[in-house]
Formats: sequence, C-alpha cells, structure tokens
Amino acid sequence: MTELWNWRIDQVRPVEVYPALAEALGRVVMPLAVADPARLPTYAVICDVWQAPGEFATVVDCYGVPDRLPEHASIAALARLLDRNCLLRDDTLDASRHLLVAPDGTIRAVHFDVRETDDGEVLSGQRLCTEADPRCRGWSQCHRSRWAPDSVLPALAAA
Repeated sequence: MTELWNWRIDQVRPVEVYPALAEALGRVVMPLAVADPARLPTYAVICDVWQAPGEFATVVDCYGVPDRLPEHASIAALARLLDRNCLLRDDTLDASRHLLVAPDGTIRAVHFDVRETDDGEVLSGQRLCTEADPRCRGWSQCHRSRWAPDSVLPALAAA
C-alpha cells in the first residue's frame, strides 16, 4: 500500500525542492509532469511541486510513497536540507490547524486563517496552537489531537 503526502514549504522555489526531496526520502523523485507510469522504477516517488498564494506558498504533493517511509522524519529531513519551515496537516479535521516542522526538526501545532480562492487554499495569519488562545482551550478540536496545544516535539519522537 502507498500513501499520499501533502506539504507546504516557506519561501522556496519549486526547482530546489526535487533534489532535496530525493535526498530526504532516499528515493528517486519524478516530477508528475514527466512521470511515465510504464517506465517508473519501483522505488520512485512521484511529486508535484507548485507555487500557491499566501504563506507557505510552495506546495508539495507526493504520490505513491511507501508505507515504511515515516512522514514526520521525512519532512523534518526536507526542512533541514532546505533550511526552511515546512507544514503538514495535523490529525484533526480543523482546516486551520497544521504541524509546523522547523529546520532543527522540532514539530509544533499552529493555526492559520484559511481562505479558498480560484488559485487554491491561501494561508495567512500564522499563530501557535496554545492554551493562551481561547480558540484552542477546553473542548476545541486541538485537544483531540496527539499534538496538544503548546506541545513541541522532535520529529524522531513523532515518527
């Protein structure tokens, strides 16, 4: 079985992502636009990288990722290689809540204002998921996550 990963990166050109992603995953990374399913090596990962509006404007979709590759450790390796903060969705159904992965490998929950546009989802107004924010207290979806408000974890602990 294979997985689909969807990540966002802070201020990086898509052309820089492919080689760093290949190194982070230890796999051949094929751009979706040129991937020929009949000629793909069995260990290849197909990726689509593009620019979107808003914060964390570089979007990365990875298709066919093998189950045995740990997502949190992989995105932490990518953040380190690019020296950029990265985002992935958390485990709640809250569209505003993401996990911020720093180049040093730490992971923490954050929120964004999310707006849908013709060009895709626009993220703005980043803020920490913290008990100091009334929207994250009590019975909020934040407490249903394994990433509780104010938690900061290393990527290896999250894997």
